[in-house]
Amino acid sequence: MLGLPSLTGCAIDKGTALAADFEENWAGTPDVAKIRTTKNNTLPFKGTSTGTLILKDGTSADRVTKLVGEMREFVARHDKTTGRIAADGITFTVVADEGRTGEILALWRSLTADDRVSDADINYAPWKGATDRWRIEVTAVDATGALTVFEDMYAKGDRHQPLAGVMVLRVRGPGLFVESDFNDGFPAEAIAAYEAVLAQYPVVRATLRRDAVSVSAVSIVVAKGVDRDRAGELARRAAPNLDAAVQVTSDSAD
Repeated sequence: MLGLPSLTGCAIDKGTALAADFEENWAGTPDVAKIRTTKNNTLPFKGTSTGTLILKDGTSADRVTKLVGEMREFVARHDKTTGRIAADGITFTVVADEGRTGEILALWRSLTADDRVSDADINYAPWKGATDRWRIEVTAVDATGALTVFEDMYAKGDRHQPLAGVMVLRVRGPGLFVESDFNDGFPAEAIAAYEAVLAQYPVVRATLRRDAVSVSAVSIVVAKGVDRDRAGELARRAAPNLDAAVQVTSDSAD
């Protein structure tokens, strides 16, 4: 039996073994209401897992900070396991890098203190050449709050600090969905088109997105009775580089 590798290391369904190891490691941890895991058994003896600690309501910020530190040490030792924490409606990924984890924790603090935010998810999402890439999704209480939070996340305001590196941001609220542009940057023209119409006419709903299928970056629905052609002209004038990707329709349309 001497020198026998760990069960996690030799398990044929490694993702399953990693998930079980996560649950065993964190079972009974104070202030943890539930542990959720996923398992990905890619090939025999290969796989990954994601484990999420769902904290009890009312867990203090100091306690969250301590658990983040412990989770950071855990994922540093288990590179095939992604560690996540859910607290106060915000779920976020913890990585081994101390500086990056500090940024994520600071963003968690600011989002939980923002009464315009209902919930959010901060997730590590590397893609192609962007290995330090994060996807952030936020739900706001209303359209005004959604746009303000979105702008704040890109340092256009003073409430939230943006993450360093590549950031894909999506914020939604009743009547508005806005996401970063194709280069994962601030969609200045799309927002300008929306605000140009909103300044003149009531907007029922709008989607400011990247959509390679329909080639629609801006979709604005104005209230019934509004001069749709005039609203469309205002939007396209504010976003000349988007051209036909700006679509304005009326709420009365079929």
